[in-house]
Parts: sequence; C-alpha cells; structure tokens
Amino acid sequence: VHILEEKLLSAKREDILASTPSRPGQPSSAPKQIRIFMDGAFDVMHYGHMNAFRLGRSLGTYLIVGVNSDESITRCKGPPIMNDEERLASVEGCKFVDEVVPDCPYIMTSEYLDHIFDKYDVDYVVHGDDPCIVDGRDVYESAKRRGRYRSIPRTEGVSTTDIVGRMLLMTKEHHMGRNRRREDSVASLGSACSGSISGVVGAAGRTASFDALDGGDGGMMDDYDDEEDISVLAGDMSRGEVLGRQSKFLTTSMMLRLFSAGVTSPEEGARVIYVDGAWDMFHCGHIEFLKVAKQRGDYLIVGIHGDTTVNSRRGQNLPLMNLHERVLSVLGCKYVDDVLIDAPFEVTADMVASLRITEVVHGTVTDDGGFFDGDSGGGRYDHMRKMGIFKTIESPNNFKLMSILTRIRRKQEHFQAKIDRKKRAEREWFDNKHGKVG
Repeated sequence: VHILEEKLLSAKREDILASTPSRPGQPSSAPKQIRIFMDGAFDVMHYGHMNAFRLGRSLGTYLIVGVNSDESITRCKGPPIMNDEERLASVEGCKFVDEVVPDCPYIMTSEYLDHIFDKYDVDYVVHGDDPCIVDGRDVYESAKRRGRYRSIPRTEGVSTTDIVGRMLLMTKEHHMGRNRRREDSVASLGSACSGSISGVVGAAGRTASFDALDGGDGGMMDDYDDEEDISVLAGDMSRGEVLGRQSKFLTTSMMLRLFSAGVTSPEEGARVIYVDGAWDMFHCGHIEFLKVAKQRGDYLIVGIHGDTTVNSRRGQNLPLMNLHERVLSVLGCKYVDDVLIDAPFEVTADMVASLRITEVVHGTVTDDGGFFDGDSGGGRYDHMRKMGIFKTIESPNNFKLMSILTRIRRKQEHFQAKIDRKKRAEREWFDNKHGKVG
C-alpha cells in the first residue's frame, strides 16, 4: 500500500510541476519551486501528523504549516489538550516542516487564503483525503474553488482519537463508585499503594500508580479529590493481561525508509552524542530536550527502548505507543541524526566503541520518575561515568507524559464523548473508502 501511495504521489507531483508556472524572475534553468501550505490543530501530535507533512512536502519543494489557535479550535471542536506553545513546538520540531505559521483560523476563509497566498507565496493548500466539515461546511471549500487545493492519502491506523483512547484505558475504564473511599478501591485490587491514585498491578506483575509516572511528588496530582471517581485499568489482572488495543498502524520497511530519508553516517572525527529513553507519546518536552542535546555535538543518536523494557519499569499499559510507532516519531524529529532501535537499557563500553559515542547525556526531567538527579538509573550509566563521558544536562521544561495524562483525566467525560463521536465518523470514512458499506 505504501509503495502504491508513493507512486501515485510521484505522479501527482509531476502533474503539479508541469502545471505550475515558474516564479517571476526565476531562471528557466533553475529547479521549479513549489510552495505547499498545510494547516491543522496537531493536538497531541504523532507520527501520523509527521507522515502527513512528509506527504505534503513531497508534492512540492517547501512546506509551510499553519497551526490553529487555541481559540479557533475551541470554538469549532472543543478545547485542545495541548496549548498553542506546546503544539507549535511539536510542529517546528518535525524535519519535514520548513516554516510554521502560528494562530491560524480553523476554517479557511477567502480573506485568510488571500493572506496566505500573498504573504507566504503559496502555490497549493494540501490536506488529507478525509473530509474536513465544520457546521456542514467544507473547511477548504474556498481553496478548492480556486483550483489550488491538493489532497494526500490519510495515514491509516493512527489518529489523535485512537491515541487519546489508549490513554483513557488507563483513566476511564472500570470506574469505582463515586462515594467509595480510596482505601476501599486499593484493597479491592489487593494492592497497598500510597499516593494520589489507586495502585494497579502492571503487566510485569508489580504494583504501579500514576504517581510512579510523576515522580511521587504530587505536583499536578495535588488537586485530585478523594471523592472523585477512582479509575483503574480494564482487563483481567489475574492473567497479567497487558491492556490497550494493538496498534492498527502497519509499519513496513518502506515506511521506515521514508522516515529515514536524509540519515547519513557521522563524519570522521564528529562529536557523537547519545541519549536513550522510551520516548513514549513523543511530545514537546522530548523535542526541546533533543534540541539542547544536539547542540552539544555534531551528530545525535537516540536510543529507543523496547516495549518489554519500558513496561517492566512503568507497568500498567505503558508504553502507550509500541516500539515501531516510537521509532517513527523520533525519526521525524529534525534534531535527530539516527536512532538505535530496541536500545540496551545499560549503556556499555562496547556500545560506545561501536557507535563512536563521544558523550552520553540525560535530562533532569524524566517520564520514568519525574526528575533525574544524576545518580538514579540503577547503575545503567556506571560505565559511562567511569569513562568520564556521562553528563546530566538541564531539561528545558518540566513537560512529560504525565502532563498529558493528567489533562485527559481531568476531563474524562468530555474526551470520552468526543472520542466516541470521532470513532464513528472515522469508521464511516474507512468503510466508504475501502468499499465496506452495505
């Protein structure tokens, strides 16, 4: 499927190149420039968004991405999970994006399109082939009337709806009664876990809690009321069942190659920086940290731990994204030069020699336990410390996986209703596209 889509896009690109006139003053011998504009909310940005950017850019030579404002998103489809600054940072960090425009309206008016075409010298507006209807109106109607709209195939098997649904499995399923005390909820699971959320037995057979993800220091958890619904994971814990649906995204070697475009080996004598982690729900906190890490050298290698390794440390149904999904997410980051897939948890001297690593770094904020003091980590960096090449660097911000989970838990009912509606619409779209109706 991916190969066929790439061939169709290649044909579409040739058609665009043939039908788009050269820019005024551009020599006829110079390669033709095609400027593409895409826009969206990009809330809880994921590799599906990154793939859309890749596909959109493949139709031209320069990609400009407009990020809808919090205000316009709230007005048209409800408040986003991530704020303007967080969503902008995620889009700016994608290697397929050349330029970002903030505060875009959710609905493209003729006046705003004129502004985009004129100010940014845009040739075509691009969007996925799924309909984008708000209040019965096609968001891209104006661009289509002008003949300056092109579509790309939607990345099947992943969506913000699906990803938020995975999170809700941790915070919504199997509610306890509103009037039951936390101690009763914990006792009913046969666990004794202190903290602000009831403990559960993770896939590795150990007790886990939401505090384990937030460092156990309260923080954003402090306002969670004892009398609120206590939520636990769904599924049969007695069988050690790992919760969460299997990803529907089909990771092919072709897709990995497409996301690996531009990856080259480090030059001789290059300063190679290595950083490892789970990179689950690859978010703005990760991106900002990788930007800082890349500035320490010439070449940045990012190690990505396997699903078993991550789950043994975090329990529950984590990681929310499987290894393939996390690899694509990290490969799509502009600050990353290469990735080490299923990276060993302990960094060894052999790894350093094989990958020609100059320095191993870790941030002060981590999804594993809230904050990293340089001595935690269970000895996994001991060899690097002895070699004198380990460095703890200050994380640019405190954003982490728990930041997203907390926001969703606070508005469970709202998000669940929204997810249910969106899933029905997505199923309809998929069935219509693949002829499964009737």
